[in-house]
Amino acid sequence: MPEDAPVADPGARLPVEPAPVEPAQAAEADVPAEPRVRRRGRTALLIATAAVLGLVAGTCTGFVVQADREPTQLAPLSQPAVAQAKGDGPEPLSAAQDHRVKTDGDLRKLLVPRPKGAKAADWLGDDDGWMDIGSYAESYEKPAGAFRELISDEYRRAAVTGWSSGSTYTVEVRLVQFRQEEKLAAADAAEEGHYWAGRKSDTSDWPVPGTGDGVAYVHNKPDTKPGYLPLYEAEAHAWRGDVAMEIWVYDSKPIPKAKIMDLAERQMERL
Repeated sequence: MPEDAPVADPGARLPVEPAPVEPAQAAEADVPAEPRVRRRGRTALLIATAAVLGLVAGTCTGFVVQADREPTQLAPLSQPAVAQAKGDGPEPLSAAQDHRVKTDGDLRKLLVPRPKGAKAADWLGDDDGWMDIGSYAESYEKPAGAFRELISDEYRRAAVTGWSSGSTYTVEVRLVQFRQEEKLAAADAAEEGHYWAGRKSDTSDWPVPGTGDGVAYVHNKPDTKPGYLPLYEAEAHAWRGDVAMEIWVYDSKPIPKAKIMDLAERQMERL
């Protein structure tokens, strides 16, 4: 294989949004998923009115009865002093016991290390292993829409590493962290990765041990374009706590299951 043969840029082949749906599919998508709300009938309105009148009458009767009673003396406000516990408080949980202790630190330290002899990825730029929300949104085909979704998902930060070996083999690993004050966005991100990976034709997949619902995928059919070498792809998606894991592997020859599974297992063990 000639060394100067053009190779597709891995950075342009990162997770992307789907192609536009067909008109028939779009028409189905416009149909509201939720059932229509049942209108309130006249009988229900009469029952509700009677319930309100009954509540008002009962309240008036209770007020009259209470007004004729002698006032009840309240208990004194002063209370005996409560004995304070002595000694030091409990020790904080270690990183092994508290997942947040580990992931709230330098997320880059949790990334799987680059293999010896592999070259650092030059397509990641000079951001020192971090991806802000703008950089992460740019990895999608429609960055503007992705940016809005990431804000809604409470994107916090992402740590990234990557390397290349030989002239065609490349790897990129991301740990994407969410604030998760409103929803479990890390689980949703992994689920989205599963959805799009599973839609590609001629794809094999296997569960990643120890992850619950983590899955590794090997796409057996290469992407071919005139003037470029065939490009095979494998990926893995999983999550733990507030962190979603994404792994992408590319090569000009088929990628064995062992490679993507080993990467996914070792990365999840570090979380």
